[in-house]
Amino acid sequence: MITHIVLFKMKDRKNVEKAKAVLMGMKGRISQLRHIEAGIDVLHSERSYDLALVTKFDSIEELKAYQANPVHVDVSKYMVSVRESSITVDYESG
Repeated sequence: MITHIVLFKMKDRKNVEKAKAVLMGMKGRISQLRHIEAGIDVLHSERSYDLALVTKFDSIEELKAYQANPVHVDVSKYMVSVRESSITVDYESG
């Protein structure tokens, strides 16, 4: 299984609830997506990012198919418009 994590720093924190809803809107709409969760940072420390997305896939090929899916492409366009920056990590999980 592949776990894909993305952290977003928002341009404006007041957009974080809507951004979370947009991310969660992918649930049930992309067949390769085995698990999805999104969470809003509660500490607001200097090192914090504002929003986290955690997704899981059966394989790297499934992750790549998800990334090319039109639903994900539209969500990505929205996130680019509201984020200041993002970072990601992808790893094999048990």
